[in-house]
Amino acid sequence: MTSPNWELKNCCDRDQKFFLATVGIYSLVILALWRTFLLTPFKLITVFLHEASHAIACKLTCGEVMGMEVHANEGGVTQTRGGVYWLILPAGYLGSSFWGMLLILASTDLLTARIAAGCLAAALLIVLFIAKNWTLRGLCIGFIVFLAIVWLLQEKTTVRILRYVILFIGVMNSLFSVYDIYDDLISRRVNSSDAEKFAEICPCPCNGVAWGVIWGMISFTFLSASVYLGLVILS
Repeated sequence: MTSPNWELKNCCDRDQKFFLATVGIYSLVILALWRTFLLTPFKLITVFLHEASHAIACKLTCGEVMGMEVHANEGGVTQTRGGVYWLILPAGYLGSSFWGMLLILASTDLLTARIAAGCLAAALLIVLFIAKNWTLRGLCIGFIVFLAIVWLLQEKTTVRILRYVILFIGVMNSLFSVYDIYDDLISRRVNSSDAEKFAEICPCPCNGVAWGVIWGMISFTFLSASVYLGLVILS
């Protein structure tokens, strides 16, 4: 069994260069179209993963998820009861960054891209039954249909785009997570944000902005790690 090429010796071959170029192109396209309606569905998927991360943290700490909402203005809320609150709060921002990293890594191989698409569709289907508003229900139904179409194109035609769709969602999620932390917690300092609430219950002498900087650095680390590990996987 060949050991991983952690030092990235002899980087970069054709697949690695193509991976880097695709991530770079996707990043430029996303930034260029940032404020257009074309990216709205993908931004809402990031919000969905943010809220789903709150819900997962709640369930893992023996809490109860009462409902989830995703709003058309790119906001969202997850209603929980019980669980470990100081773990549930940071799970949203950090969780969505983590899922973005996993999606980017999953795109490096067709099998893992299929698994990622299946898991994302399953998560959307589960959330469909606890969604509290029609924006989230529509998002779940729309993306399940979208992923099904991409899957059929991959398996039944010569249009093999599943890996690139998963990579785009991963890059979009990673970039939006870092931007969302900056916009909500650092530049605007939303008083009702997760970071402000976390600062209130954490004994550390950090305010919401400080936690926003810390979470932003962690999210950027996830993004950087996804590119590095992707190159390692492809080497």
